[in-house]
Amino acid sequence: MSQDAITYWLGLVRIEGLGIRGAHRLIDHFGSAQAAYTASLTELESCGIPPHVAQAIFAQEGLKEAESDLVATRKANCQFLTYDSEDYPPLLRQIPDAPLVLFVRGDVKVLSQCAVAIVGTRKPSAYGSQVAHRLARDLAERQVVIVSGLARGIDSCGHRGALEAKGGRTIAVQGRGMDEIYPRENRKLGEKIAESGAVISEFPIGVGPLPENFPIRNRIISGLSLGVLVVEAAEYSGSLITARLALDQNREVFAVPGNITSAQSFGPNHLIKQGAKLVDQWMDVVEEFPAEVRRQLMPPDAASEGSQAEGAPSLFEQSMTADQKAVFDFLRVDEPAFIDSIFGAVAIPPPRILQTLLELEMNGLIRQLPGKNFIRKL
Repeated sequence: MSQDAITYWLGLVRIEGLGIRGAHRLIDHFGSAQAAYTASLTELESCGIPPHVAQAIFAQEGLKEAESDLVATRKANCQFLTYDSEDYPPLLRQIPDAPLVLFVRGDVKVLSQCAVAIVGTRKPSAYGSQVAHRLARDLAERQVVIVSGLARGIDSCGHRGALEAKGGRTIAVQGRGMDEIYPRENRKLGEKIAESGAVISEFPIGVGPLPENFPIRNRIISGLSLGVLVVEAAEYSGSLITARLALDQNREVFAVPGNITSAQSFGPNHLIKQGAKLVDQWMDVVEEFPAEVRRQLMPPDAASEGSQAEGAPSLFEQSMTADQKAVFDFLRVDEPAFIDSIFGAVAIPPPRILQTLLELEMNGLIRQLPGKNFIRKL
């Protein structure tokens, strides 16, 4: 994208009173930020934005600051992703208040990969820290990108767990400009994240870590992810805001149960009572993903006893494998089987059962019903 085009996007970010949703109304109407800046005052006012905002855009306000932002961002070794960019993350583009511009240090491609957010308290117990680290590592080992906010506590544990995994990648979403890593104690962690994943922000260079920025950035954490996993969060935690945003964005919500006598367990325990998926291992997260995503992430069937040799015909060009036959024989046409009953009845380890269910589903032999129930197709 040309420097001029980026300047117009940055200019809209700098218009006071416009807001994200107002900016999207302009983009929907005019097609681009540049077209909005070249529109007549009458055309701008017809878009439903406040008159003083329309006048500011017509007067080309925001463009001077945008030029300064452009220079400062490049000095900070950051890239730009505008809303109309090919590399703009598709999941994030789905939310109604998607950022107009993302400032990125690291690999922009990682923003479009399968991701899960791990969030929680800044003052975790030893249990919470260990669980967040382990789940992040286990998911990252299966090529799930871990998204979090680079804060102290659970966020940092999630990032570090992901980085510990072989080939693990993680995304840190900042609540300030990209000229500094916040908090400062996580500066080295932020640098490591940028080397293999990405550190991002919607705030221009020079914007400090204002308290109101962090709830705003939470919608990006959930928006980049297929689901949000909460590990320890008090009653009024910002992590619960992220979970609520995830629901608004039609994302999955997961929670790790905690000690009922601990204040930090209120958040996840409350979410579970409200219908969030209880999580105690990585499979609990992955099994809620769409079938095509699960197929990429589940262990390869070469690990099972009934797998075929490399280069042989596909599983369903020949007879079923032993695993597939065992699971298929247990299922009925007229009576759905809950996942736990399959685990208890079929003498195969749970990871292989999940993989086998996926294979049968992808090949049209069974169907998954709501609530993790499975049934044979006629």
